[in-house]
Amino acid sequence: MSDQQPPVEHPSDAALAAELARSEGEDAPFGRLGHPLERSSPLFIGFFGAIGVFLAWFLIQAVIQARSVIVLIVVALFLAVGLNPAVESLARRGMRRGMAITVVFLVVIGAFVAFGFAVLPPVITQSDAFVKHLPDYLGQLRHNSTIRRLDNDYHFIHHAQVYVRHGDVGQRLFGGLLGVGRVVLNAVFSIFSLLIMTLYFLAALPSMKRQAYQLVPATRRERVTLLSDEILIRIGGYVSGALTVAFIATISSYAFIKVIGLDYALVLAVFVGILDLVPLVGATIAAVAVSILGFIDSPGLGIACLIFYVAYQQFENYVIYPRIMRRAVDVPAPVTVVAVLLGGALLGVVGALLAIPTAAAALLIVRQVAIPRMDRS
Repeated sequence: MSDQQPPVEHPSDAALAAELARSEGEDAPFGRLGHPLERSSPLFIGFFGAIGVFLAWFLIQAVIQARSVIVLIVVALFLAVGLNPAVESLARRGMRRGMAITVVFLVVIGAFVAFGFAVLPPVITQSDAFVKHLPDYLGQLRHNSTIRRLDNDYHFIHHAQVYVRHGDVGQRLFGGLLGVGRVVLNAVFSIFSLLIMTLYFLAALPSMKRQAYQLVPATRRERVTLLSDEILIRIGGYVSGALTVAFIATISSYAFIKVIGLDYALVLAVFVGILDLVPLVGATIAAVAVSILGFIDSPGLGIACLIFYVAYQQFENYVIYPRIMRRAVDVPAPVTVVAVLLGGALLGVVGALLAIPTAAAALLIVRQVAIPRMDRS
């Protein structure tokens, strides 16, 4: 006797629609239901395809319009990840995480306030004095015979001096008094928003990680957790390490500029420290700018600046940076160059700052996931 069961016949969509219409015909007060739309019809495909294209275009435009906010969110997230190792270090010593976050964030706020009171007043004063003496510095460029000959032909130094002496350079650069106020207000609002978002991300980081890991299949969750935690550790190490390297560059530049007697030591040192955060080109641009000011003052100061910054960059590249960043990032030089160029092209200075830790995270995934899979294939 055969055990095979007769095949089960499944009703077609048309039969189901007809049955539904018959069953609802008597009870439907507005008549029977129509036939369902054919999903293979050109009208159906064209209509919903057009809706998809419109939604894609709308999302792209929304991202472009909210670009500045997205950049702030990304920077705040990176800062939170960078501060998280300090929070966890305090938590390991017996302090509750909420108290550890409060202590770390108060230290950050205190550093901002101390920086503002200690640096901003002399920087503003020295910057104002620098702008007032800028026409004299431009006039000293005529001591060079080549520059003097070019100025006699094109009068570019004279035009620059007239532009600076006009007295409202700042207003013309930013669009008048209202423009200056708008720039200052936007800067204050951006900094305040950045600090608030950093605090929220820092407090919610463990729960954010848990929620994200729950979206991963259970069979892969442990490995994804380990890799993600390692990526966050490396990003945090890079952020804190980059700030440390920039701080050392600021202190070293200030001491050197003070020793050689070049004016505006604090302004130039802060300028060097900020640009030192930009990978590859930031330190070089700062060194060239300071050396040019040194040459304007005297050839001896210019040569001294060149010698110091060439020597310091070698010391930073081969001694300071490797010691601080040894565990945080392990990115080959060609990948670093490409990542910084792409990051700068996409997001400007912020993209260049975030390029190296992003490249380090991508390389970690390639080495731990992609390459082992290829080896087993």
